[in-house]
Amino acid sequence: ASEMPLLSVPKEVAVGTAMLGIAFATGVLAGFGTPKSSKNFIGKSSPLWQYILDHSLREHPILKKLRLLTAEHPWGRMMVSCDQAQLMANLVKLIKAKKVLEIGVFTGYNALNMALVLPDNGRVIACDINEDYAKIGKPLWKEAGVEHKIDLRIKPAIQTLDELLASGEAETFDFAFIDADKESYNEYYEKCFCLIKKGGIIAIDNVLFSGRVVKPRRDDLAVQSIHCLNEKLLRDSRVSISMLPMGDGVTLVFKL
Repeated sequence: ASEMPLLSVPKEVAVGTAMLGIAFATGVLAGFGTPKSSKNFIGKSSPLWQYILDHSLREHPILKKLRLLTAEHPWGRMMVSCDQAQLMANLVKLIKAKKVLEIGVFTGYNALNMALVLPDNGRVIACDINEDYAKIGKPLWKEAGVEHKIDLRIKPAIQTLDELLASGEAETFDFAFIDADKESYNEYYEKCFCLIKKGGIIAIDNVLFSGRVVKPRRDDLAVQSIHCLNEKLLRDSRVSISMLPMGDGVTLVFKL
């Protein structure tokens, strides 16, 4: 097989990524590395899970408020795990991002999470097709003082991404988070790739899909889609990647 190109990103990003790799390799070797969510693979009532939260989670009080509110929703399990969201925020800070894409908003926990660490002139272009869910988070975006940083676009995400490309915004975004309908993941990835700068990061959620990617059924289109993208990313010479056993699995894609 041909060699993958070296990562051509700022030193701080390369060092930070290396440290993340070491940390997660340690977690896997210690037996902490199986999906579905961090709460589930360690055990929702596990003292170890509580220890991890107690000794690593620095959740803004309004983020916590939105998380607890979302947990009461019938589809609350769709929300990104709080530890994973914190990692996304740390990556956004690490690369000094100003323009962020989010594909799949739900109640807006992660949009708020990223908006909180962006500079005042930073923006999250948040894409979703269901405004009812986002209405749960909107008052809390305002309460946190970051409502002006979140540009919510209620329409099919592909349409929003195409509009951004048509308006000349290719290679102007720093970070993208993909967590929407799984059958469209490849198309989201390709369009986000065009919109992200060199050295930017695309985070793709649910890449382990409760472990079902190991033996994807032919009739399970969502898992088939994710599995195909996982295989594609392994061989994509345009990027460097790290697949992390966090939450339901998240792949960090670094554009070369």
